[in-house]
Amino acid sequence: MSGHSHWAGIKQRKGVNDAKRANVFTKFGRIVTIAAREGGGDPETNFKLRMAIDQARSMNMPKENIERAIKRGTGELKDGTTIEENLYEGYGPGQVALLIKTATDNRNRTVSEVKTILTKTGGKMVPSGSVSFMFRQVGEIIIDTEGKNKDDLEMQVIEAGADDIAFFEEDALCAIYTKIEDLQSTKEHLDKQGFIIKDAGLSFIPTQKTTLSEKERAQYELLLEKLQDQDDVQTVYDNL
Repeated sequence: MSGHSHWAGIKQRKGVNDAKRANVFTKFGRIVTIAAREGGGDPETNFKLRMAIDQARSMNMPKENIERAIKRGTGELKDGTTIEENLYEGYGPGQVALLIKTATDNRNRTVSEVKTILTKTGGKMVPSGSVSFMFRQVGEIIIDTEGKNKDDLEMQVIEAGADDIAFFEEDALCAIYTKIEDLQSTKEHLDKQGFIIKDAGLSFIPTQKTTLSEKERAQYELLLEKLQDQDDVQTVYDNL
C-alpha cells in the first residue's frame, strides 16, 4: 500500500511550520485539550491523551503549554472557550477528494476560512458524505526503520497486530495500519519491542484513489500549504 497525505501533512508541519511556533503550539494544544476533556487528565489511563502529549512533545512544545492545555480540557483552567473537532469534506484541483480535520473555538470562522482557501486554490467544499465514503478510518503508527531489515520488520509488526504497512524509504520510516480497536495494543507492543515511534493516532486512508497531472499537483501543493497554515486545520487526508 502506498503512503498518503496524512504523513505528508505531518512532515509539512514538522518542516515548513516549525518556523511558525505559535501556530504549531495552538494546533497541538487543542489536540491535548480535546483528549483531556474526553478521557480525563491522566495520560496513564487516557490513551488518547498520552498520544496527544507525545505528539506535542515531538514538536518541542513546552511542558507548561502542555499542562495548561490539559487543565483547559479537564476544566481546571476556565478561559471561556470550548474547543470542538469537525471533519469537513471537499475537492481540490483535479477532483482530488479531501477530508479536512479541524479543532476550533469558533466554528463559523473556521468554515468560512477553509471554504475561502479551497475556492481560491481551485477546490470547493461539499456536503458531509460526498467524499467520506471514499475513505476508511484506521489506526496509524509511524515508526523509524533506520537499520532494520524490511522482511523482519514486516513480520514483527504483523505479530504486533498490524493489518498493513507502507514504507517511506526515502525518510527511513514506515506507516503501520491497524483496526481502530487494535491501535493501543499494537502501539504498546511496539513500544515494548523498542521501536522508535514518531507518531500514532487515528487516520483515514482512501479506498478509491486518483492521480493528478503535474500542473494539478502544483496547485494541490499550494492548497495543502494554505490549509496547514490555517490555525484550526489539524490534518488533511486525500485520495492520491
